[in-house]
Amino acid sequence: MSASLLWGGGTHIPSFALYGEAAVPGHELLHIEEVQSRSRLYHWEIQPHTHQGLYQVLWLWRGQAEVLLDEHRAEVQAPAAIVLPPTVVHGFRFAPETDGRVLTLSARWLLEGETGALGAAFQELFTAPRLLHFLPDDDAAQRLDTLFRELAHEFQRPAGAGAAPVLGWLARALVWRLAQASALQRQAAAVGERAHRHQALYTRFLWLVEQHFLEHWPLQRYGERLGLSLQRLNRLTRSASGRSALELVHERLTREACRRLIYIAAPAASLALELGFEDPAYFSRFFKRRTGLSPQQYRLAQQQAGQPPTAG
Repeated sequence: MSASLLWGGGTHIPSFALYGEAAVPGHELLHIEEVQSRSRLYHWEIQPHTHQGLYQVLWLWRGQAEVLLDEHRAEVQAPAAIVLPPTVVHGFRFAPETDGRVLTLSARWLLEGETGALGAAFQELFTAPRLLHFLPDDDAAQRLDTLFRELAHEFQRPAGAGAAPVLGWLARALVWRLAQASALQRQAAAVGERAHRHQALYTRFLWLVEQHFLEHWPLQRYGERLGLSLQRLNRLTRSASGRSALELVHERLTREACRRLIYIAAPAASLALELGFEDPAYFSRFFKRRTGLSPQQYRLAQQQAGQPPTAG
């Protein structure tokens, strides 16, 4: 498929009931057809257009499509649902032999006499244009494809284009299932976004520690730089690493102390000052609490274990 499309360029955006067919004012509509039944007539490309007062769901079961939704473009791989509220400009370029269904309906046809949960599901689904992605072996995708096929089968029956109750039941079931999938995917996206923000904050905290651990910044200062209270900073680090912020700072300081004790031939008291400890005795107590050994014992143990010899 082409990586770039130059759709548009006409004097107006056409509006249809079904693509290529003039809209009929006040007409209540429920219609479903295979993707290929219409798109093959147009060489698998549906030019940008809108629908006034009509709602559409394009279901892709196999294949892929390049999709235009207002100013946004996307490559969509089946299985997926493309949800289109009225007036949204949309166009498609399908891979040849794409398998799917296009459901077109009016809100009054679907919701007349209905209140409560179905109305909420309808609003959830059609608040804005959206792409719903599924995995090929996803049970939800299998159920949706079955519903689309059943609705298409009923629509083809002699009374299918009328007000047969089974059409309404199946259409309502589809809206309900799609709204459930939409809500779940939005929740997952929100959780993922929060996780991304938390990871970014945690990474910034580690970067600040790396820059300032030798200065022995108080934790409040780290929090201020991150825009976090001390409580929130600790929640962040415990969520990301299972350790408190202070533990992570001390861990970095201890790691640096071990490194210098092994590789720098200087007395431990001198290294204590380099590490920001004004009192070498306090450094010794800090180090022993962290490692179980005094600085001198640690250095000797590393020498005996075959690390580079040091003095001091």
